[in-house]
Amino acid sequence: MNDTAKLPDDLLINAADEIRIRQDLVLVALGKREADRVVRVGRLLDVHTGMWMEDCEVAIRGRRIAYVGPAGTFAGTAREAIDRMHLSAVPGFGEIHKHIESSHLTPEHEAALVMPRGNTWTCEASHEFSNVNGPKNLEFWLTARLAGSPMKIFPLPGSAVPPTAYEWGGGHFGYAEQAGFLAQSAMVAGLDEVMDWPAVWNPQNPSYERLWGMIRATFEQRGVVEGHGAGLRDLPEINAFAAAGLSSDHEAWTPQEAWDKLRRGIFIEIRPHSMPDIIGGLLERGLRDWSQVAFATDDRSASDTLKMGATDHNVRLAIESGLTPEIAYQCVSINPARHMRLTPFVGSIAPGRFADMVLLDDAGTVSIAEVWADGQQVSRDKNFTGHLPAIDWPDWATKTVNIERQMTADDFAIPAEAGRDTMQAALLRPFHWDDNFITTELPVADGAVQRDTARNITKFAVVDRFSGEGKVAKMFWLGCGPKTPDTAVGCTVAHDKHNIWVVGSSDAGMAEVVNRIRDNQGGWALVTGGKVVADVRYEVGGLMTNRTAEALDVEMQALYIAAEKIEWLYEPTFSPRWFPGFPERLQFATLTCAPWRWVLVAPTEAVPQGFVNVQTGQSHKVVW
Repeated sequence: MNDTAKLPDDLLINAADEIRIRQDLVLVALGKREADRVVRVGRLLDVHTGMWMEDCEVAIRGRRIAYVGPAGTFAGTAREAIDRMHLSAVPGFGEIHKHIESSHLTPEHEAALVMPRGNTWTCEASHEFSNVNGPKNLEFWLTARLAGSPMKIFPLPGSAVPPTAYEWGGGHFGYAEQAGFLAQSAMVAGLDEVMDWPAVWNPQNPSYERLWGMIRATFEQRGVVEGHGAGLRDLPEINAFAAAGLSSDHEAWTPQEAWDKLRRGIFIEIRPHSMPDIIGGLLERGLRDWSQVAFATDDRSASDTLKMGATDHNVRLAIESGLTPEIAYQCVSINPARHMRLTPFVGSIAPGRFADMVLLDDAGTVSIAEVWADGQQVSRDKNFTGHLPAIDWPDWATKTVNIERQMTADDFAIPAEAGRDTMQAALLRPFHWDDNFITTELPVADGAVQRDTARNITKFAVVDRFSGEGKVAKMFWLGCGPKTPDTAVGCTVAHDKHNIWVVGSSDAGMAEVVNRIRDNQGGWALVTGGKVVADVRYEVGGLMTNRTAEALDVEMQALYIAAEKIEWLYEPTFSPRWFPGFPERLQFATLTCAPWRWVLVAPTEAVPQGFVNVQTGQSHKVVW
């Protein structure tokens, strides 16, 4: 190969191409082959030692780094010399655990949003789209990169597909599927968060063999098995969690929990909401080695990212919480790369890695001037300047709400027994983690059990969007939903099966919400007085939109403005942090992973009313 020969197209990692790329980089590093460009920076953070190197140059060939050293030491030539002596360089930020679907943007638009904020690679926890279209999961996550997006996405197929044995539709992953994903692409880093802890420890659980099959397939190909240890705080369970091979946890809420898990070999991924407490607590306990710690965004909408930032927000908050900048940058670069076994490609500014750099005006405040990825500048200030491919997503991604009929008010009525004036009803409330559901007596009118707004009791439903039949599970709901008459709101983001959830003060309003969401092929709808007053389109997978973050935010703000005119139920005994008036958090209230017990899922033959304890499999009537 001569100096001008075309390098392999290494948008994706391919073993055969990787050899040719590295053979070429060897010659560039030795000065025997020309680099494409040399970037000179005022200082560079060596995350391997946690120390700064002054006045450095980085030689780039193609999308990779060939040489790093003091200015003037590169023995070769370059086609271009770039002076950034006024800036400091740190590695491109990596997301150890993130659901891109929760930005509600397709991957190419996610890249345009987060890359100017420092994020150049992401380990995608892919059980959201997996639950919508499992067979096309890997194709979906690699499409944008193959179209030229500079963002590196390392998918981890979802263990929660389905989230429990009591859910269905969209995808089903087991040993064969996981083995196939890992064999198909070196970009697949492992297995996404194993959430169904009862199915891991209990051989009698109907998901036991499926989950252990996925774990086995991941071990066979030396992938990483990510964990989800929500509510696991006593030492026997923590030890069992680690013994199962679940290598990480992003669900720690307290310093003691994080400390106990760290000391059992579990990699801790700290999310922003608990970061100040956990970092402060680990510092107080004298933690010396932070290499088993990273920061995880997990779920953050495009609107929140526009306001708060992306990975840069996590780093900034960590520094404010007491970490040195050097350790904070390690927690979003080399630490997650080591944990995910990706260090040959990302995590540091070092030879052989993708040429991803965040150039800072000020390291202490995470003031970003430029971001580089794949050897090219991709941002200036907060503006994305890289390649944004125009992707025409096919029907398998955009036609995912399959309801072949018009929903009516009758679909949401809860019939009473003949001759009854009242009936007992099962109640849930958002984030109900108790062993038992709530029961109360509700009135009967016109043959149906009624809401009781005076007691903050409304109605909640889950509508299947996969079978075409629009099967409905419905029950009563406490302390979250519209109080305004003839009003309902719903969404296709319903973690983690992502059927449609809808909550409302009238059955007709609930039907209208589902019909609008079906017509839009996903997203939000708010109905009051028989009219749709706001909707938001998530036309890709019912989870994302193929538009810019700014365009999506316009629709979201219109939804919030419309919601301000509605009176919402509110249970004063609940923390307002978790139970706001407008029920956006209901996207997560349908979770079926631990520590949930009683939940409402789409109806099945085994659970015809959809009301089931996902830890035991016990079902119950919603009224009796």
